[in-house]
Amino acid sequence: MAVVEVVNEAPKQGMLKNVMQEFDAACDFIHLNPNIKRILSVPNNELIIHFPVRMDNGEIEIFKGYRVQHNNALGPYKGGLRYHPTIDIDSVKALAMWMTWKTSLAGLPYGGAKGGIQMDPKKYSNSELERITRRFAFALGDNIGPEHDIPAPDVNTNAQTMAWIADTYMSTKAPAERSKNMHVVTGKPVGSGGLEGRDRATGYGVFLTIRCWAENKKLDLKGRTFIVQGFGNVGYWASHFLQQVGAKLVAVQDAFGTIANVNGLEVESLLDYTTSHDGSIVGFPGSEVVANDDFFGLNCDIFIPAALGNQITEARARQIKAFLIAEGANGPTTFESEKILNERGIDIIPDILCNSGGVIGSYFEWLQNRNGELWDLDEVMTKIEKKITEVFKKVYETSQIKNIDLRLAAYVIAIERIEKAYIQRGIFP
Repeated sequence: MAVVEVVNEAPKQGMLKNVMQEFDAACDFIHLNPNIKRILSVPNNELIIHFPVRMDNGEIEIFKGYRVQHNNALGPYKGGLRYHPTIDIDSVKALAMWMTWKTSLAGLPYGGAKGGIQMDPKKYSNSELERITRRFAFALGDNIGPEHDIPAPDVNTNAQTMAWIADTYMSTKAPAERSKNMHVVTGKPVGSGGLEGRDRATGYGVFLTIRCWAENKKLDLKGRTFIVQGFGNVGYWASHFLQQVGAKLVAVQDAFGTIANVNGLEVESLLDYTTSHDGSIVGFPGSEVVANDDFFGLNCDIFIPAALGNQITEARARQIKAFLIAEGANGPTTFESEKILNERGIDIIPDILCNSGGVIGSYFEWLQNRNGELWDLDEVMTKIEKKITEVFKKVYETSQIKNIDLRLAAYVIAIERIEKAYIQRGIFP
């Protein structure tokens, strides 16, 4: 399982408080209908599931799983499943709400959901993880479904996790119906109904939004320096594509520590190193170890937080030297710290735009399964690039016309689309 969290997690401010502050600011700006605001302020459904699993030693352990379905005004619920000891109902509610804004902003026919299991996956064997995952999928039952709620990978889950869920869910259906339910999850292995390029879709989207921002600023990315927090799937692929255009990775922080090299860290070599060192970046040849607390103040042009939420606190916002923050993670910047960053003239590409390549890729996988088609890698990458470029242009133009920052512009577009759906359809009964 890919690990992307960091050890020096910031002092906790609930993510739910953060997303509600962002939501309230957008509602005030657009004068959202108060009735629609009431609907969007709470999830449609909140599931907490306790389920037993037999461990390798024969003992039974009880796990707590979550699935929050925030809103489905625009289509089926969509959102990842994460396995992490810190998740609770409030953090899942926040993540589900962000998914609603993300899918709306991207113009996808989806709503927002999120879920996961409160656990540390590093403490379990692969066979135990399979049983935990399958039992969780079975416990969710018809609360998920290819036209109802479609999970995907997130922190500490991957394509293998999705394959187990898909197989478990399909096994509960009549034999003639099983193949029709393959798109119950996205992010599956390519050989099991997955999409070519889905593994890199989120990181590619981060890169594309940085490139779009740079083009609007008439800025050449060649020779620009960047630092990355979290060298999991998102952090690696964003670094991979930035290095391809001549940008230079100068520091990385992960769950094991922080490393730096002002002359650059070679991305592919670093990935190879982590693969053979239990996922750790520490000790990478040619790098120096840096204190975790010093990471945020390192000299760079671009900072990509691609780990957990609430990493950029007020104190850290004052240390950051980058002129651009590209949010590969969900909710890495607290509401109060964003004010400091804005005052300092540091641009932020917001999470619901920056990391939306993942859900856009998921949408294409869902369509591919639904229609019985197979798309090649080049076709998929072209589709993601077209979609991300269109959405970024819309957000950037809105920010310029209304004289607001990119996050508020993204929220305005996302919430107004949902508001329009409610106004046109009305409220039952």
